[in-house]
Amino acid sequence: MSIFFDWVGHVLILIGAVISVTAAIGVVRFRDTLARMHPATKPQVIGLLFVLGGAILNLWGSFDIWMLVLAGMFMVLTAPVIAHRIGRIAYREQLGRDGLLDEELEARRDRP
Repeated sequence: MSIFFDWVGHVLILIGAVISVTAAIGVVRFRDTLARMHPATKPQVIGLLFVLGGAILNLWGSFDIWMLVLAGMFMVLTAPVIAHRIGRIAYREQLGRDGLLDEELEARRDRP
């Protein structure tokens, strides 16, 4: 049964690495900060969780598993907060998007 968990762990690490690489490609290819926030947070966190899950399966029975669990929890808790702060700053400073103006949003909000 240990060989089965080793193979599942290796597959999870490979899937997580592929997801993380696609997230990195998305960060490079998107044109502005608001578009880059999605690949910088969601796929990156999911890829890391897959890698950590595979590492946990490969290290089963070791005390190092709890450090991996803590790293995963830290990433899940901090990535959305950081993305929210970056998004607010980019929106407030109007970085990269010409179509987002406060006047347009106010006009849309007043309509029923």
